[in-house]
Amino acid sequence: MGSSRKFYLCPPLCPGSSPVRRSFAFKCTLLVIGWLLVAIASLQIPARTFWPGVFVALSLPVALGLNLLAAGYWLLRSWRVAILPIVVAGLTWTHFQRGLALHPLRQAPAANLPGPRVRLLSANVRVFNVYKHLHAEDPDSPDKMIRWVASNPADVICLQEFYNEPRKTKRDNNRMSTTERIGRQTGRQAFVSTTLTNWMGAEFGLAIFSRYPIVRRGTIAFGRLTQNHAMYADVKLPGGDTIRVFNFHLQSMSMEEKDIVDSYSSKAGLQAKGLGLMRRFKRGAVARSIQIDTLLRRFEKSPYPLLLCADLNDLPYSYSYDQLADHFQNAWATVGTGVGTTYNGRLPFVRIDHQFAGPQWVVDDFRVHYEIPYSDHFPTTAVYRLK
Repeated sequence: MGSSRKFYLCPPLCPGSSPVRRSFAFKCTLLVIGWLLVAIASLQIPARTFWPGVFVALSLPVALGLNLLAAGYWLLRSWRVAILPIVVAGLTWTHFQRGLALHPLRQAPAANLPGPRVRLLSANVRVFNVYKHLHAEDPDSPDKMIRWVASNPADVICLQEFYNEPRKTKRDNNRMSTTERIGRQTGRQAFVSTTLTNWMGAEFGLAIFSRYPIVRRGTIAFGRLTQNHAMYADVKLPGGDTIRVFNFHLQSMSMEEKDIVDSYSSKAGLQAKGLGLMRRFKRGAVARSIQIDTLLRRFEKSPYPLLLCADLNDLPYSYSYDQLADHFQNAWATVGTGVGTTYNGRLPFVRIDHQFAGPQWVVDDFRVHYEIPYSDHFPTTAVYRLK
């Protein structure tokens, strides 16, 4: 009998394993890559156009992680197949950096590099814990927070959920006159954009404080049905350059932390609260997509280099963040290391407070101040150098 020969249309993908197993693993790899690409495409779709895309985009970190696992698996099995997930990982690396920044070889910039520097502080101060239920555990937390902000060496300070009592009151001996304490007493100019004034004259809104002259200012409303809005200040630097600093607070997620924790802690909690949370998240995402598009049109008209401070109320895998990342550098993704959590609460790994810089800037440093626990947001500071 003559010897029989077997012919293959293509060489085996991974010697030593069955064709069925090889085929299943390869199909799973293709499914993960397809999922990843669809999730990235969903980032570009505003929620007001197709709201289910919001939830597809939120799955992007899982798809990125599975693609890296597939690359590791195929490196052990067949380097030829491994090329595919490795190339995909390289092409999507900037998206990976949004959620987990890695800069192992980064060195601190030299102090004598040319160009004016700006130190910027951004913080959601939660009305400085003025209400009793906010400072029940630490009655001195309002004063501690104000003193920390006022003593910070930042050249420009951007505050969200700002609170100020312009008139002296007996109950706190002028403790909550925050515009005075952070502004005039520290030699900073103040620009407060008020969205609400209560019965006693206390102001709620946004604020920008600057050690350098504010030569122009303005506000951007997001509509009558929301107190969320944006403000900007044109700041004259000592060398003569003028920059524009935006401070904005986008629509809240409108979800209580306890409800979110309950929803994923048990099956009963998910059934009871899951659908309601999704509806509220959808409404917030629709509003934020409209608000960020409004701001992008204003950013395009700026004659000066831009620095942006924001409580986005959105994760790095969202339409709002993606639109900003397409035009600006995210300070944490550029120089940070790790997740960069900014939410001070029971929900882990949540980064919703951001700073962005235009292409005219070099990001020299960025820091999240975990040692300042007085608000439900941790403050962030960054150092920018104008090219």
